[in-house]
Amino acid sequence: MSAEETKLPEKEVLTAEDAKELAPLYTNVVLALKQVYDPEIPVNIYDLGLIYELNINKEKVVHIVMTFTAPNCPMADEVMMDVKQSVEEVPGVKSCEIELVFEPAWDKSMLSEEARVALGLDGDDEQPLDPYGFDV
Repeated sequence: MSAEETKLPEKEVLTAEDAKELAPLYTNVVLALKQVYDPEIPVNIYDLGLIYELNINKEKVVHIVMTFTAPNCPMADEVMMDVKQSVEEVPGVKSCEIELVFEPAWDKSMLSEEARVALGLDGDDEQPLDPYGFDV
């Protein structure tokens, strides 16, 4: 099957029944994404806010739109390969397609609360406490 055949249609509409059937798979894909870490930051890519879109079609093909904290990430290929492998290992997933984008640009506002705590960001201040020596 070619990559073109596995791409999600632009406007595939899921019924309520489809959504109900796919909900557990969606949850499991999110859990798989939370097992993938940016090698330079001790937080998973989901909580970092690197996943912009996560769609699953009726054929159980997963389409992910994601970014990196910087366009010149030296580990981009490795992280994308880890994402694809982790998602495709989820029982029920047929395949995973990843679309890498840099618009909108990633920023700290995309961090989950868990990521903010792990990185030592304290609310209004927006300055990392830098416990790991990373420039986030």
